[in-house]
Amino acid sequence: MLSDSTILKHIAKQAKHAAGFKQLVRELGLRGEERRELDSLLQKMVARGTLISVDSDRYALPAAAADKNLIAGRLSMHRDGFGFVIPDAKSLSPSLKARLTGDIFIAPNLIGNAMHGDLVLVDISNVRPDGRAEGRIVRPVMRAHPTVVGIFHYGSRGGYVRPIDSKITQEIVIPAGMERPEASDTVASQPRGRRQDAPRTAGGTPAVQKMSVDRVLGDEVARPTEWDDLEGLVVDVEITDWPSPTQNPRGRVVEILGREDDFGVDVEITIRKFHLPHHFPAAALEEAQDALAIIPARELERRRDFRGLPIVTIDGETARDFDDAVYVRMLPNGNFELQVHIADVAQYVTPGSALDQEARLRGTSVYFPDRAVPMLPLELSTDICSLRPQVERLVLSCVMEMDHRGEIVGYDLSEGVIRSMERMTYTAVNAVLEGDAAARERYAPLVATFELMRDLALVLNRKRERRGSIDFDLPEPVIEFDELGMMKSIARSERNIAHRLIEEFMLSANECVAHDLESRHVASLYRIHEKPDAKRVYDFEVIAATFGYSLGVGPLPVHRVQTKTDRRAAYGTGKRARDIEVPKDVHITPRMYQKLTEKIAGKPEERILSYLMLRSLKQARYSEENLGHFALAATSYTHFTSPIRRYPDLIVHRILKDVLRKDRSQHSSQNPHPVAKNATRMGHPSDEEQASPWSKRRTRAGAPAPHELGGPIGIEELHEIAEESSRAERRAADAERELIEGKKVKFMQDRVGEDFDGLITSVTKFGFFVELTDLFVEGLVPLNSLTDDRYTYHENTREIIGQRSRKIYSLGQKIRVLVDRIDPVEKKIQFAVLEEEPVRTKGKDRKRKKQS
Repeated sequence: MLSDSTILKHIAKQAKHAAGFKQLVRELGLRGEERRELDSLLQKMVARGTLISVDSDRYALPAAAADKNLIAGRLSMHRDGFGFVIPDAKSLSPSLKARLTGDIFIAPNLIGNAMHGDLVLVDISNVRPDGRAEGRIVRPVMRAHPTVVGIFHYGSRGGYVRPIDSKITQEIVIPAGMERPEASDTVASQPRGRRQDAPRTAGGTPAVQKMSVDRVLGDEVARPTEWDDLEGLVVDVEITDWPSPTQNPRGRVVEILGREDDFGVDVEITIRKFHLPHHFPAAALEEAQDALAIIPARELERRRDFRGLPIVTIDGETARDFDDAVYVRMLPNGNFELQVHIADVAQYVTPGSALDQEARLRGTSVYFPDRAVPMLPLELSTDICSLRPQVERLVLSCVMEMDHRGEIVGYDLSEGVIRSMERMTYTAVNAVLEGDAAARERYAPLVATFELMRDLALVLNRKRERRGSIDFDLPEPVIEFDELGMMKSIARSERNIAHRLIEEFMLSANECVAHDLESRHVASLYRIHEKPDAKRVYDFEVIAATFGYSLGVGPLPVHRVQTKTDRRAAYGTGKRARDIEVPKDVHITPRMYQKLTEKIAGKPEERILSYLMLRSLKQARYSEENLGHFALAATSYTHFTSPIRRYPDLIVHRILKDVLRKDRSQHSSQNPHPVAKNATRMGHPSDEEQASPWSKRRTRAGAPAPHELGGPIGIEELHEIAEESSRAERRAADAERELIEGKKVKFMQDRVGEDFDGLITSVTKFGFFVELTDLFVEGLVPLNSLTDDRYTYHENTREIIGQRSRKIYSLGQKIRVLVDRIDPVEKKIQFAVLEEEPVRTKGKDRKRKKQS
């Protein structure tokens, strides 16, 4: 079978670690469909950076390209025309990795026909003694923007589009006749049986003849597709000719979105800017609409029946996709029984189907303040797969027996069927637990169950605290709208005990499933979180020390090295080759973070230090290899509880269902039991494992290597899915964050000149950032706007200090600011200092205060 490893091994055998497509076809003996499979694999490997495309049909190992000073990386353009290439670490040779200290500068005349975001091949022309590098782009390897969203303007010979993303610096020429979408471009997938009324102009007349409706969760936004005048409208453009040093890119309009300030257009812009798939192909919609809502009797008979239990879903008020339901009861032996039931999406989305291909492409649902782009069509996500109340739904169930310490002493995983008793909200459950009389009367049959849930959640939370699990509990912004859909405020999200109990139950189920699959030596996907880099820990320690805090890691060991190139350059000159400081590994545990979090709780500096601690950690990601979860202090963790909105969860469901089917065939005569008699006890970890479960994973005697693991999905395909899903998750997070930041800026446009209380959250050489206390909005106070003195930035203390007055602006300082201006292009807010807290001083003035 053709695989990544087969291709890599074959290329590695070549003299120059490079091979052409035809050469690979010939030497690997590929025919027909295998040739197309090879081409697809090569493109994916280039996109991941596993291979470098050095010619139109020739591929090389990254190290081979690096020997020629050629490296792969992502191009990030600046609005002034120059760019930087962020190198892919895999494409760097050891010598080049030691010499480079940052990104590679690309002058405007050396960009070639590359555009912002492209994966490019760079020829490094110069590496300075300080590690900064310059280069030229040889050619793009993979384009980031097949389409670009921007503002249309008429020109002398047709039109042009100015990209909304300021990093795409060139205007796109639209030749005459290409200004309007073709009929096939405007076809949208509209939910069956749903009709939207046409929007009307200010005068009340219909604005358009045809409508395009996106299939999204929330209020579907009807958008015009025919306009008399395109000037100033937001359009999506397909690039037909890439730029050259002498010519702008050319394209054709494929979609007209409306005016930039129209309601809902900001979401449409974000969707297209980040290239989020949002129209389901006809084949996927057909499969979704053909899914059977009625469960066959044979399917019910083979599943474990939970329909007689008072199981409930608990979600937010606006949620429409319910993929988890819970129930807790006490067992006769005094232990808790926690039942977590997850929608059996894998029953309806089968491997290789059109639905599966689209779900894998999307990777995750994307949630915006007023609507969402779902991973699955509405027929599944809000209906057949959603655990709606009082209807039968298929589930995968994780039933756990837990002792008084919250440790799992036994568990049972099974395919089941439930009938949810109630669709509960976090607000309603919290009201019951807070003693609200009306809520307790309304949900009287469930009050005792909710109280038991609360008790178990507290037990589980204490268990995680003992283990060292980190919980920053940082608030998030919530955009509030009025009855007309206009934004009226930005508030901080409220988290109550109902949120926490669901979080604890889902964490337990995820950990239980990960443990089970790993103990069976089944290849699976894991949610991993590696320990932080030594450099980031050191940077945090420096800042924390200014507040009088420390993680307790001690002095950071540093290893000094010299490159051969620097030694050769210094030879015979009498100068010493420069030393490169490489931080060594540092002993860091989540318990250290946890203890510091407890110390700063309730302190004025809690917000800023929690944010900085979070930034010092790595991003969690998906992997086919279990490397543990640092923040949760868990040796095995996966994502199992959200298959409606996350593709990795769906994959874990498929793997688990395959395991359960094999178990059934082997033990068909065994009667089901609420907690499996032969279940493995997930015992108490040792003190060493509690302190550092990721640095020394628990291994079992005779545990196979990753490539030897069994299961329905091969380890190489799992690797691809993990990489794709991690990228999709980051893309969704970036899109969600950018839209919210844009809405904040729009919200503040009418508040220019108003003053607010704020907190300094970051200090840089060009100014300091302030977050408004009540509005969750951040803006910059530029250094050059401080006119009462000459201020300089002190990097060692991260403070801005006045030379004459000795006034200080530092992290965590409370301050009064005025909204000075809004940058409509960069969509950034600028503040001006209005009044301050009592001024801190430096040097002699501070000493005098101490003496007095």
